[in-house]
Amino acid sequence: MGSDVRSRISAYALAVADHQLLLTRLSDSSPVFMPGLWHLPGGGIDPGEQPRESLARELYEETGLELLDARLVDARSYTAHRLGVNWHLVGLFYVVDLKPGQLAVTKTDDSTSDVSWMPLSGLEESRLSPAAIDGLAMIGAQPVRQ
Repeated sequence: MGSDVRSRISAYALAVADHQLLLTRLSDSSPVFMPGLWHLPGGGIDPGEQPRESLARELYEETGLELLDARLVDARSYTAHRLGVNWHLVGLFYVVDLKPGQLAVTKTDDSTSDVSWMPLSGLEESRLSPAAIDGLAMIGAQPVRQ
């Protein structure tokens, strides 16, 4: 990847209800993964911010939902090249419980363009970010390969 690599640590939510997974769609301003892919709610941990605080903030910004509980289940590393930047991303994955509410992207000028509960059966691998694919495996689900 070369010598000019930017690092990022992100916290991601694995939220499942009624056999559906909460996913967000990446916008054109997504810094690491390709726009249009469905991704797990969450994002970068700001300097000095605790991962759980970041997860709660990102969940609210991207879904309009409030975090009740979070349990760290795994961590994964990714490399990517996007918008002229080589990335090394470490993702922290949390199984979460959320306060019920209406879905809404509350920070509309950021990397999320849409949010939806999507059925676990039938999620197409080609429409998911690498982190979402890994997250599915962490909860015992598999995407459909096309």
